[in-house]
Amino acid sequence: MKKSFGLRASRLALLAGVLVSGTLVGPAGTIAAESAGEKTAGFTRAEIESIVREYLIANPEIMLEVQDALEARQRDQQQAAQLETIRDAADDIFNSGHDGVYGNPDAKYTLVEFFDYNCGYCKRALGDMLDMTKANPDVRFVLKEFPILGPDSQRAHVVGQAFQHLMPEKYGEFHVKLMSAAGRATEESAIKVALSLGADEAALRQEMKDPKIADVFNRTYEIANRLGITGTPSYVVGEEVVFGALGRDVLEQKIANLGQCGKATC
Repeated sequence: MKKSFGLRASRLALLAGVLVSGTLVGPAGTIAAESAGEKTAGFTRAEIESIVREYLIANPEIMLEVQDALEARQRDQQQAAQLETIRDAADDIFNSGHDGVYGNPDAKYTLVEFFDYNCGYCKRALGDMLDMTKANPDVRFVLKEFPILGPDSQRAHVVGQAFQHLMPEKYGEFHVKLMSAAGRATEESAIKVALSLGADEAALRQEMKDPKIADVFNRTYEIANRLGITGTPSYVVGEEVVFGALGRDVLEQKIANLGQCGKATC
């Protein structure tokens, strides 16, 4: 039985794979089409399936290896797609006039944060941004509004965009006050914060009607989708996407990985 199984395993290796389409790739690279019941390389389809099944049952760890290989390939593909997006849409990601900036506007190092005002993890990550920009004037955060947590978030972010258009010099203060406020961010609470910073209510409400705000959000959603971003906070640092509130130490290490020019490659 051991010899028989060894022969089958050898045959399995020589056959080099059965494809879903019903084609068989042989060891010499030849491809033969197989219909139901037709023999390929001396084996019927049923015999090949039996050999594969028996081999996998006897060696189930192979499935783990296959899964690991698949995940590694998917990671590589995702990273390649992210890199392409970051390079193709660099201006939209790092220098969009619709995004607020916290920290030194002329800082060498930029972290782009995708956030939602009702994201608990974003609220906890706020301290990382405050501490990092305070400690290092060469660090700035580009704040990319990414409302994904329901209608309240959508409306609060509309206020945020309207305020940023009217009073960009105070947007950083608006962001910190609304993000650190207790309770759920809503249109009402966002307007209250805006008025406390000197915004004219009539002008603010008029700006909130601008259809360009929806266009800005749609563009952000498109970029996020291309980057594989589905949650907040997420960051772009150089040519890397960082998912989750991983803490100040991790973000500072990502910055340290950038060159003296502030980019992944100088």
